[in-house]
Amino acid sequence: MKYVATDKAPAAIGPYSQGIAINGIFYSSGQIPLTAAGDLVTGTITEQTHQVFANLQAVLEEAGSSLDRVIKATVFVKDMSDFATLNDVYASYFGDHKPARSTVEVARLPKDVKVEIEVIALIGS
Repeated sequence: MKYVATDKAPAAIGPYSQGIAINGIFYSSGQIPLTAAGDLVTGTITEQTHQVFANLQAVLEEAGSSLDRVIKATVFVKDMSDFATLNDVYASYFGDHKPARSTVEVARLPKDVKVEIEVIALIGS
């Protein structure tokens, strides 16, 4: 088992790692719209989702993977009325690749953000 950590994504804000790689699979922790410097992106669902994907791309790269190797995503959204907008941004990162996904509306997310996403991906090319 390998702990994955990169300074190109925000450091974990609790007792967890940015992700774990084991047996050719990478499991990310949930990414919220914090910059690598730890600054909170407080804009629209679009702006927050773009930052979440920047973080996901950074931890995936560090793990030796990429968005086109994602096999499952779990999306936590504060307000399901943002779903269509979130979905448009999400789709722009995956293109024709369509990993399995769950989307859940939650009452509250860390730092009161609008979105958090975690992924499971294959490692390697």
